[in-house]
Amino acid sequence: MSTSTAITVERVIDHSAAEIFEFLSNPENHSRLDGSGFIRGDYKTDRIGQVGDVFSMDMEGEHMGGEYRTENHVTGFAKDKLLAWQTAPAGTTPPGWEWVWELEPQGPDSTLVRHTYDWSKVTDKDLLKKVSFPLVSEKQLEDSLGNLASAVSG
Repeated sequence: MSTSTAITVERVIDHSAAEIFEFLSNPENHSRLDGSGFIRGDYKTDRIGQVGDVFSMDMEGEHMGGEYRTENHVTGFAKDKLLAWQTAPAGTTPPGWEWVWELEPQGPDSTLVRHTYDWSKVTDKDLLKKVSFPLVSEKQLEDSLGNLASAVSG
C-alpha cells in the first residue's frame, strides 16, 4: 500500500516471529534481504538490542554519488515484534526517513511481516527538492520480503 509519504508491503512467511526477528536484528544479514540493491554490507555492527542503538552500513547508490556509509538510529524495538530505524549519512542527524519491520505471529511457524518505508518526517525543504522520494519502490520492498523469506529458510 502506498501513500504520498510511505509505502507498506506485507507477506506471510512460514517461520516463527522469533526466527525472523533473530535474522532482522543482525545487521550482517541486511545485504541479503535488501531489494533496493543499495546495501553492500554492515560496518563493524553488533546485533540490534534496543531503541537508541546505532548500526552502520556500507552502501552504494547514484543518489549519493557512489559509495557511502549510513548510520541507522534504532527508533523502535520490541523483541519478536518490531524493529524500526531512521537512516542518516554517517556523522549526521537522521533527516526523517524510517524503515519499520512489524511481525505478527499467525501460528507457531507462520508470521505476517509488514515492512514500511516512511519519509513523512522529512521536513528539510532543500532535501525534499534534492531527493526524489521514494528512493525505494514498492516492488523493491516486496523483493526485500521475498529475500527475507528465502534467507530465513536457507
